Parts: sequence; structure tokens; C-alpha cells
Amino acid sequence: MLRFRRDRARLASSIGQPLIFLLLFGAGFSPSMSNIGGGQIDFTSFFFPGILAMTVLFTAVYSAVSIVWDRQFGFLKEVQVTPASSFSVALGKVAGGTTVAVLQGVVMLILAPILGLRLNLGQIFSLFGLMLLLAAMLTSLGLLLAARQRSMEGFHMVMNFVLLPLFFLSGAFFPLQGVPVWMRLLAAIDPVTYGIDPLRWTLLQSSVPSAALQAITLHPVATNVLVMLVFGLAFLLPGVWLFSRQD
Repeated sequence: MLRFRRDRARLASSIGQPLIFLLLFGAGFSPSMSNIGGGQIDFTSFFFPGILAMTVLFTAVYSAVSIVWDRQFGFLKEVQVTPASSFSVALGKVAGGTTVAVLQGVVMLILAPILGLRLNLGQIFSLFGLMLLLAAMLTSLGLLLAARQRSMEGFHMVMNFVLLPLFFLSGAFFPLQGVPVWMRLLAAIDPVTYGIDPLRWTLLQSSVPSAALQAITLHPVATNVLVMLVFGLAFLLPGVWLFSRQD
């Protein structure tokens, strides 16, 4: 948290990038996406849960860059000879990245009333829990991808190759109903899909008609939560194992 708070450029960009996406794509695609939910859901409201997930996604996964940084400059070797186990260090990395990502998501959530989305206290707590689970899953993915990376350049190449498809195939930009079969299959194995779907349901349930919301919802919230837990463990366990291996 201290490192993140002191890095003002990173703080500004992590908030500014989702805002730019929301303003540009929200305004640009609204006229051509006016039939979402039978025309009862405007594109900006549909897109906002994707922006919320985007904030959590990029902040969570890129938090693992500190692992590559520490390895490249030798600090990780110093940590590994301390009494602290590699397991606890890896979990600390995940906990730190999760905390920062959730706080970023909470900051973006302040925009909901400005966009005309009504939220009650129960929705806010549910959204916080969903963002926490999504952030933990994605930080574990970042740990898995960064555990054996040796250079910052290689890590960023891998991140760009992985993150953009994860985001664009998750249903953040467009409903997944009616898309080609191959795209639905890719979305079905995309972990971010199961984060955006319950976020959208929870965010919009008090602001749009129930029938329209059900038309763009893929799975029940409980199913999405269960799948995120499975993905999180599938990323965390091998990520911790790879991290704990000595160079």
C-alpha cells in the first residue's frame, strides 16, 4: 500500500485509463448498441461493470510485476534466506495485490450514481465481495505468470498477450448472447467472464427491468462465484509452488 500510494504516476494511470475507456467507448458505441436488453439498457450502464472489472484486472495482475523486479535486482534472494517461508511471501504478494485492486475498484464504484445506477447497502457489500474474489483470482494469475519470469520486458510481453484477450472476450464490451460459437467457447474458459457477469447483475438489478437484465446474464451469481474460486485455486497453487522453487 505504501509503495502504491507513493507511486503517483501509477495511481493516476490506473484510474485514468478506465475513465478514458468509459468516456470514449461509452460515447462512441452507445448509438450502435442501443438494442441491449431489448433496448432497455443503455450501453454506458452495460459497459460500466466491465470498466469496474478492468480496473481490478489490470491492477491485480500488474501487481505481480514487483516479483520480477525483486528477482531482477536480487532482492528476492535476500527475502528467500529470511525465516519467512516462500509460501508466506507468495501469499503476501497475493494479499497486497488484492488489497490495492479492490481499493481501485471501490474508487471507480463512486461513479455509479453519476451514471444513474442506484445502489443500496446490500448491493455495495455484494459488489465489494465480488471484487475481492475477482482481485484474489487475478492476482493469483499474476503470481503464476510472474513466478519464473526473469526480465521486466518478458513479463510485459506476456501480460499484453494474456490480458487483452481476457478482457475483450469476457463480455465487457458486448453481450455474449448471439456471438459465434468459437467466441462463446473462448469466453467460457475466460476467468474474467465469471467476474463481470455477477458484477453486472449486482450493479444493474435496481436500475434496469429484471427481464432485460436476465437476457444479458450468463450464469447465476452462485455459479460465477464457484467458478472464480476454482480458477483462483488453479492459479494460486501452482503459482505458489513455482515461486517457492529456488533459482
